Amino acid sequence: MYSFIISIVALILGYIFYGRFVEKAFGPNPRRITPAIAKEDGVDFVPMPAWKVYMIQFLNIAGTGPIFGAIMGAKFGPSCYLWVVFGCIFAGAVHDYLSGMLSLRYLGASLPEILGHYIGDKMRVFLSFFLAVFMILVGAVFVYSPALILGDLAGLFSTENASAMFWIFIIFAYYIIATLLPVDKIIGKIYPLFAFALIFMALAMMACLFVKWPSIPEFWDGLQNRGPSVGVEGQSIFPCLFITVACGAVSGFHATQSPIMARCLKNERYGRPIFYGSMITEGIVALIWAAVSSYFFFDGGMAECGADGAQAPEVVTSVARSWLGVFGGVLAILGVVAAPITSGDTAFRSARIILADYFKLDQKKKANRLYVSIPLFAGAALLLWFNIADENGFNIIWRYFGWMNQTLSCFTLWALTVWLTRHSKKPHFIVSLVPAAFMTAVCVTYICIDRIGFNIPAASTPYIATTVFVAGIVLGLYIQRKNKDVYETLYIND
Repeated sequence: MYSFIISIVALILGYIFYGRFVEKAFGPNPRRITPAIAKEDGVDFVPMPAWKVYMIQFLNIAGTGPIFGAIMGAKFGPSCYLWVVFGCIFAGAVHDYLSGMLSLRYLGASLPEILGHYIGDKMRVFLSFFLAVFMILVGAVFVYSPALILGDLAGLFSTENASAMFWIFIIFAYYIIATLLPVDKIIGKIYPLFAFALIFMALAMMACLFVKWPSIPEFWDGLQNRGPSVGVEGQSIFPCLFITVACGAVSGFHATQSPIMARCLKNERYGRPIFYGSMITEGIVALIWAAVSSYFFFDGGMAECGADGAQAPEVVTSVARSWLGVFGGVLAILGVVAAPITSGDTAFRSARIILADYFKLDQKKKANRLYVSIPLFAGAALLLWFNIADENGFNIIWRYFGWMNQTLSCFTLWALTVWLTRHSKKPHFIVSLVPAAFMTAVCVTYICIDRIGFNIPAASTPYIATTVFVAGIVLGLYIQRKNKDVYETLYIND
């Protein structure tokens, strides 16, 4: 528990001190007109109060990652805490803040438009369709996982009967409606309620941890993989932990969500609490579930909760019911369910915006929204059918989703590095270069050694990772040198 407390305090201090440093590196201007005001259209560009934008951003990025990812990551032991803390402060929050603020400066531009400006037009075209496919994967994952929990809560779920299709149909129908309607009609009204449910869940679980004070692994007990007892033997901490725990540390998906809220923000001074702060909040949620899961896996929690398995949905439902009773457990579970549902609908919304920007389709017109959305939902429906028909379908989709997610974070961090070399005379580019090089090493190593990639022997991991990381740092220094005399004035809405 001491390691857990140290990690929570570290995240808060990271927001206060490093978050302020990153904010100064960017240089927000409270007097600059934001896209919510400059391009207000009543659909995607809608000014909202800062507290509401924070709630929506937090739910958009939360998904199942800080919960399911942290549960799976806890099997690796206290190393999970360290990754959440360092990843969140120095990579994830930097990634989310800078991508959100860049979208503000580019009048709410979607991620491919921003990346294309700094990495090249060919990359813009590639990323537009890469992200469309990725958002379909996200949507499919975030239909199936909340349906699993809701079905278990109701005692109905089984992939062998109609109840599976019932829950998937309900959630999928909601996604269609939320994607097509203006952002303030559903998302702006119900997300604060979902946020309160998710926050209640996290605080309730943390309170139970302090009451129970379980004997869970600490930093000083060793950072080795503790997986053999819970089914992750053979998975090395590097790179598997860094792919498994994404949304609680760093996640490329977040950069697709930040532009949605950049279109609703009234003032740039709210950027740090909304973008950087939401990521820190998500990190705290991930730490809570990592600690809860450590108790579940390593200190008798599995027997106490009456569970005999180690799957993430089972951990959520078993612990919530056992610790919080029927009513509290239902509220906690609904809070967990809210996270993937609210990320799933904004995934489709983000895909609609990205493709609309690429094809220059005005989204004020309902017909244009339908033209873009129909292929997205059709693709997601096909993935869901594969997922239900194949008992291993979800695991396959999740593994590709995890790698694509972290690969996207690499693209974003490299573009941010180029931007910082051009827009700051100080060496602020280091704040994005180091995580860019590190995450590139993670993704390249993973695809090299994993079965979904080249299946190279795991013994080569240190050599691949070190080579890629060093090459990344050298590339970053070359980019900085190349752009040292390029100082762009601030751009579209200056």
